[in-house]
Amino acid sequence: MGSIELRLSGSGGQGLILGGIILAEAAINGGLNAVQSQSYGPEARGGASKAEVIISDTDIHYPKVRKPDVFLALTQKAYDKYVDSVKEDGIIIVDETVSTLGGRGSAEYSLPILDTAKDVVGKAMVANIVALGAINSIVKLVSDDVLEKAVLNRVPPGTEALNKKALEEGKKLCMNIS
Repeated sequence: MGSIELRLSGSGGQGLILGGIILAEAAINGGLNAVQSQSYGPEARGGASKAEVIISDTDIHYPKVRKPDVFLALTQKAYDKYVDSVKEDGIIIVDETVSTLGGRGSAEYSLPILDTAKDVVGKAMVANIVALGAINSIVKLVSDDVLEKAVLNRVPPGTEALNKKALEEGKKLCMNIS
């Protein structure tokens, strides 16, 4: 496995910071090493935000993502701001509302993450969990059980069923991806 650097980006309020924390926790619970950091604009909700996670089966010597192997963008602004930093052979995952330049990564996936959260799961606020289900299906960072346990450990009490469904729907988005 080595080391995998991930950058989750979008706008404040989309829950990507929590998404990064959940991914790091899942990796640690799965026996891997992980570090997580985040930043967001002064606007908080609506401003640009990003969460970064490094997952490795060896020691992590530098805690910041330099060139992400995996890049998620839920907004056009986030895509435009961060896409140039993705590794040449990186994986780019965007919400279908984001226009991509094409040919940036070795694999690009345009998925209806925001619409799935809003229309299929029933709550726009679970887009981060839908995204985690999709990312883990594509990149296979941890087992599905370990990720689900980390999600359920971090979501507000009473929202477990909703978040479990969001994770499942995120996985379903990737069923036909090899």
